Amino acid sequence: MSRTHELKLKRAYEPAAPEDGERYLVDRLWPRGVKKAALVLTGWLKEVAPSNGLRRWFGHDPARWTEFRRRYREELKFHEAALKPLRDALKRGKVTLVYSAHDEEHNQAVVLREFLAAGKGH
Repeated sequence: MSRTHELKLKRAYEPAAPEDGERYLVDRLWPRGVKKAALVLTGWLKEVAPSNGLRRWFGHDPARWTEFRRRYREELKFHEAALKPLRDALKRGKVTLVYSAHDEEHNQAVVLREFLAAGKGH
């Protein structure tokens, strides 16, 4: 993907900024304590989030990170249609993947960015 430098990550609890470009929530659940009107989004892509089973298994446990990344990438391979809005948005310009996890290094948005950057799932 040629515009991966245009793909950023941001926690749902951080304010939106003009430099975010198109903003997509990539969580299966709405972020706790955030009003829908307060979270400026282009879209909410629940289908690209990890399955409920995988999300519960991972539980944001860094010890499970390597296996979570592997399993989540496998899930993403079967969600090409759900990834299309992100791929199309990247062709237009800047995109920010919005997530609610507290851990900024071990969350699905990190894996999703890697997956898109590698051009996987075509």
